[in-house]
This record gives sequence, C-alpha cells and structure tokens, in this order.
Amino acid sequence: MGRLLERLGEGTVICAEGYLFEFERRGYLQAGAFVPEVVLEEPALVAQLHREFVHAGSDVVEAFTYYAHREKLALIGREDDLEAINRQALQIAGDVAAEHGSLFAGNICNTNIFEPDDAESQRRARAMFDEQVGWAAEAGVDLVIGETFSYAQEALVALSSIKAAGLDAVITLAIHRHPETREGWALGEACRRIEDGGADVVGLNCIRGPGTMLPLLQDVREACDGHIAALPVPYRTTEAEPTFQSLTDPGCDLIPDGRPFPTALDPFTCNRYELAAFATAAADVGVTYFGVCCGAAPHHIRSVAEALGRTPPASRFSADMSRHAYFGTDDRLKAANRKFASEL
Repeated sequence: MGRLLERLGEGTVICAEGYLFEFERRGYLQAGAFVPEVVLEEPALVAQLHREFVHAGSDVVEAFTYYAHREKLALIGREDDLEAINRQALQIAGDVAAEHGSLFAGNICNTNIFEPDDAESQRRARAMFDEQVGWAAEAGVDLVIGETFSYAQEALVALSSIKAAGLDAVITLAIHRHPETREGWALGEACRRIEDGGADVVGLNCIRGPGTMLPLLQDVREACDGHIAALPVPYRTTEAEPTFQSLTDPGCDLIPDGRPFPTALDPFTCNRYELAAFATAAADVGVTYFGVCCGAAPHHIRSVAEALGRTPPASRFSADMSRHAYFGTDDRLKAANRKFASEL
C-alpha cells in the first residue's frame, strides 16, 4: 500500500491546486496559454506558494507541471525547456513535501490533442504522458495526479501510463455544460471504468463550481467502490451557467469578448464559507479526497480543512471578530465605536 492509500485509510486527504490562476493574478504567467514558465523564472515563488497551501491545510504538494507538456510549451516556443521545467517543478515540490512530511505528487493533464477516433493523437498523447510520468517517477513521487480530462478515454490513457510506472493514481474528469464526458459517456460509467482501470482515487475537478459540481458527485459515489475526489473551482456557477467558462456578466460591458473567463471572474468568486459548506456536503456524499482548483487561494483551503475538522497552522489566524474595533464584543473596546457600528 502506498502513502496515498495509507493517508486515506486514516481519514480525508486535501490537495490544494489553483497554481495557474494564482500566478497569473500575481503577474508571473500569461492567461490564455497558461504555461507555468514561473517554475524556471521564479522558483522561490513556486516553493513559497506550496508552503502557503501546506500551511493552510493541504496534505499534498503537487508539482506545478500542469500544462508543462509538449503541446503547450510548443505553443509559446519553449518546447526545448520541457524537461527542465518538469524536473525543476518536481524538485521544488519534493523539497517542500519533505520539509512538512506531505504527500509528494506529480501531475499530468489534458493534452488538447487527444481525439477518441484518431489513433495517432492517442499515440502522441500517451508519449506525452509517459515522459512526464517518467520524470515524476525518477523524482520519487508518492503519486501522480491526472486531471481535467473531458474525454474519459484520454483519462484512461493517462492512467495506463501512471500504472505502467508503478505509481498510485488520482484521476479526475472535467465536466462541461452537459453532465457527461466529451465522448458522451455517462458520468458514473466513466468513473467506474477509470476505477476498474486501476485508479486509486477517481472523481471530478475544475470547470464547475461548488453549486454545479455537488449534484454530480452522487452518481460517481454510486458507481464506484473506492475513494472519490472533488475539486471544484471557487466560482458561483449556476444551473443555467454550470461552468466557469459559461459564466456571463451582464452588468459589465468592459470585458473582452464579453466572456468573464478567465480574467474577469472576480465578481463570481466564492467566499470561504461557501467552500466550507461544499466540503461538508461533499463529505456527506462520500468524498474522501478534497481540494479547490483554478482560482483557489490559501484561505479557501483553510476553510475546507476546518470544515473537515482539521486545525492547520493557518487556523491560528482564522477570523475572530470579537476584538474588532467596531463589531467586536470585547469589554476593552471603546463603547462609542461599538455604538457607531451601525453607521459604518
């Protein structure tokens, strides 16, 4: 039994994600291509964000190799940096995981070249997975996360690559507007096939916010026997607009192309209490592997952890309004300010 299943045997596992959006917000990678160039250019910042997520309650340090594959790097003319960016990301994550005794994870994702009826695209996708998984194995990861697959068949190819390397696998699907995989498989059937293929954890990540991911989790739970993952994006998606790509903002006419995704999602951001409520509800469904995907910040992870009964180091600074100058209840506060609170 690997360390992932040992941890899951002891209770829930939390995996913080969201590195692409966070580094784009901070000005270290470009929206659109979303290639993690920051790994080579500012490695200390990547290490620090790993530490911030662990401080907030993440059990997993995930190497920032999402979209660090041939298709994406070629898109920005940096394919020659493929091995360097993967090895550097794995070194950074491995060092931080060792500091904290965290699980150390490699990461692969959708290739954007896969076609279910095109054998050559499948061969190329498998080759892309194999090289990234190979570097992860050499780095000594505890597991590899394969994520954001909208084709379940591509997820199965990724899973086969991970298992061929003898590694534990977390495999998650991204479900777009229609509640099925892109090739038309029912969600429960897709996840069951992935579990039967050897995934140690199977479930959903990205694309959908808490409100539109939660209703899908019951189908996954009923179809599968093992551990279930749920990592929504922290945005208020709705039944009418179930993905963060489909969100619209009629109140703002300044957005390029009129589409908030990915750079004008701020008005839709979930607060920490909404993420906590999602974690509680998902746990009731039977989810055991939790996280927050694109858009996540450490305070979201802390709220998930606290909702699951954890007290991570960051909980030392969880809100306590009793000492606020105007809204507080502490007897040492100035009475005139407390009285004035209703005028703020």
